[in-house]
Amino acid sequence: MTFKLILSLFGILAVTSCAVNKPVKTEVSDQTFGYQSKVWLADQGDGTYKNPILYADYSDPDAIRVGDDYYMTSSSFNCIPGLPILHSRDLVNWTLVNHALKVQPPESIYDSPQHGKGVWAPSIIYHKGELRIYYADPDYGVYMVKTKDPKGEWEKPVLVMPGKGIIDPSSFWDTDGKAYLAAGWAGSRAGINSLLTVFPMNTEGTRVIGEGKHIFDGHENHHTVEGPKFYKRNGYYYIFAPAGGVATGWQLVLRSRNIYGPYEEKVVMDQGGTAINGPHQGALVQTQTGEDWFLHFQDKVAYGRIVHLQPVKWLNNWPVIGEDNDGDGKGEPVASFKKPNVGEIHPINTPQESDEFNDDELGLQWQWHANKKIQWSAQIPGTGFLRLFSYPLPKDAVNLWPVPNLLLQKLPAPSFTTTTKVKYTVEWDVWQGKKAGLLVMGNDYAYLAIEKDEKGYFLNQVICNGAAEQTKEKSIGIHRLKSNTAYLRLTVKEPGLVQFSFSEDGDSFTAIGNVFQAQPDKWIGAKLGLFSISESGIRIGGYADFDWFRVHN
Repeated sequence: MTFKLILSLFGILAVTSCAVNKPVKTEVSDQTFGYQSKVWLADQGDGTYKNPILYADYSDPDAIRVGDDYYMTSSSFNCIPGLPILHSRDLVNWTLVNHALKVQPPESIYDSPQHGKGVWAPSIIYHKGELRIYYADPDYGVYMVKTKDPKGEWEKPVLVMPGKGIIDPSSFWDTDGKAYLAAGWAGSRAGINSLLTVFPMNTEGTRVIGEGKHIFDGHENHHTVEGPKFYKRNGYYYIFAPAGGVATGWQLVLRSRNIYGPYEEKVVMDQGGTAINGPHQGALVQTQTGEDWFLHFQDKVAYGRIVHLQPVKWLNNWPVIGEDNDGDGKGEPVASFKKPNVGEIHPINTPQESDEFNDDELGLQWQWHANKKIQWSAQIPGTGFLRLFSYPLPKDAVNLWPVPNLLLQKLPAPSFTTTTKVKYTVEWDVWQGKKAGLLVMGNDYAYLAIEKDEKGYFLNQVICNGAAEQTKEKSIGIHRLKSNTAYLRLTVKEPGLVQFSFSEDGDSFTAIGNVFQAQPDKWIGAKLGLFSISESGIRIGGYADFDWFRVHN
């Protein structure tokens, strides 16, 4: 969902200047090339890759090349830190290197979980030596964040265009220096959808300065058209925009000699005979050697919106995305393909999943369900564990849906196992309503937690169906422990079936409870991770020490 000019796409990095293709401080250390997932590798090691390149919920991806570096961001909704920054040298192997949004405004709202709200469909652009991200909050308007160093600090968000229901923003600077912002509309807030609109901006790109014009109406043939991405090639303005719905739609391209149209239209990719539904919005990127590629997502329900990479060819000034086996000018997604030619071979690496908790900061894969509070956790140097405190539930909470201090990450593969070692301590012997454990979170959720009662510590496997509807949790499996330490495990198999198990010695694991079908949250896939909570209104005191968190086969 974005409307922008990736200037590096066509061999230039800023149409408003003739600077060299180098931003300030965009080098990424070789230390970032160190992690390889044990459960999903897209790079096949033989010059080919398989889709998806990221079997994880990086919804609404947008990407750009800056010199020899590729940067990608995606929607993060209510999860914080938000606006993930991924880096690649070949479009196949990606590393999570930062987040552009550390605190989500307005803070008074996002200090509590706002499921499905927050950061919608960002776009990323390189302009005048800076990387910029424009993103929409559908309830407040369009924001912009920027930096000269994608691995360093990003500036605080600037509200470029206040308003309700404005989504999928993208910036564009034309060759005459004029700046524009394009967007779609969310019917749930704006009262309209299936329209694409272009607004003029000031030359600094910090403020919309006019009413804007609708440039495409999709109501008749391309319902739910959204996510415009703006490019310029051979004298044409191109708008890449998905239509037809996330799981049922197609990739539409518009072209015109004038930025405000009229635009010709053509469907350039759909699902065809493949199992890759959607295929939904993404980004057009050109390599250093002149190859064009398209990143997009596929909806995989519990797994969220996973990222694919498609080859692009041009025919009569129209793009053909994927493979066009019948020669009609419309492609369909590829399951595997030769890797992009970027001039050299780069090592296989993936976003990190496991965490040994040996540093004084969490791995970048972790997100909270709301703006972070420092009192939720501690990683003291030299201890080698993560301590989560038994933080009180929001008043009147009947389940985990309104809880902000859930420490979660994306599901990383169709099938995998996660194991963690935890020691749980209840202070003052006030044990009622206190627990900590391993969680799979969504509209339905399940967890395996350590609790305590008058007899001692025990494990409790719990499920909650319809959490958003304020349903209560159900206990479906209990096991008494010899101590306050246990190894907790969950195993996931397609299509998101979860089985919990436990061990007291770390070697022999025993299944507990029932198989659980993971479910997505609002606009995001299910997430897995850790929590430590206490009922509100009781004496504080309790903490869980997680020694490590490992994702494996």
